Amino acid sequence: MFRFIQRRRYYFRVSAILLFLSIAAMVASVVTTGVPFQLGVDFLSGTRFEIKLQDPASENAIREVFESHGMGNPRVTSLGDPEILDTWQIRTEFVEPERAQQIVEAVSTRVSPVDTSASSVESVSPAVGSEVTRAAVIAIAVATVVILLYIVFTFRQVRHPIRFGACAVIAMLHDLVIIFGFIALMGLILDWEVDALFLTAALTVAGFSLQDTIVVFDRIRENSHKRPLEDIELTVNRSVLETVHRSLVTQLNAMFVLVALILFGGESIRPFIAVLFVGLLTGTYSSIFNAVPMLVAWEKGELPRLRLATRGSD
Repeated sequence: MFRFIQRRRYYFRVSAILLFLSIAAMVASVVTTGVPFQLGVDFLSGTRFEIKLQDPASENAIREVFESHGMGNPRVTSLGDPEILDTWQIRTEFVEPERAQQIVEAVSTRVSPVDTSASSVESVSPAVGSEVTRAAVIAIAVATVVILLYIVFTFRQVRHPIRFGACAVIAMLHDLVIIFGFIALMGLILDWEVDALFLTAALTVAGFSLQDTIVVFDRIRENSHKRPLEDIELTVNRSVLETVHRSLVTQLNAMFVLVALILFGGESIRPFIAVLFVGLLTGTYSSIFNAVPMLVAWEKGELPRLRLATRGSD
């Protein structure tokens, strides 16, 4: 049988490197922008204009229009084809709808006619922005606790159910840290922002990661009941080999679709799709190469601090 689980120390090192790079990207973002990743208008108060012009225009021309309406430091970013320069995103402080409409009309008059069918204005007040941020943090925290309790209940017939739950949650948090690092890096390179779609992608990644982990854990439970005297490493090796094909086929099918959307989809959804792709990739890795090896290391007493912390529940 393939000695998969015996190489767990190498898998832990790969994960440590990925986590280090992710944290380094967030630290670099803090040093550069003051925040670990750039928050979008969904989490911060402000207004985001996406304007499609009928003729190419320059960044300075658009900036001058916004500054003439009292916008102190508008963030003007070109979208779409960099050689055409006819689609722009502008982020400003919070602007009332009537005033926003006046600014769009000024751009249409002074710069180039605006294609209203392909343009949009989104505003979030300070109260709404803070509420969304708080709700996002609470949602992730509550989901983590509920998932841990669910796994512990589902695997209550095994000897150490808390270990199954803890390993699954740690693998999930590993995936979340990596996609946070990815969005921080892309924020530095391409000015990508964390918005409501990113939160959706993060929760989707968490769900896929846990699904893969639970499938493997469930097979470990079944094989443990069939061979109660077998060494844990042999049981886990057998369980992984019996489930890895299903996991890979399922995830690869989803990844092929995501790659097609990244290449041929719209610019507005590209960050969302890219985060999903990275999350599914690392989720597939963590389910097999993090959660399962960590469970084995815990069962064999290679994690003494965790062993002592849960001795009372054994």
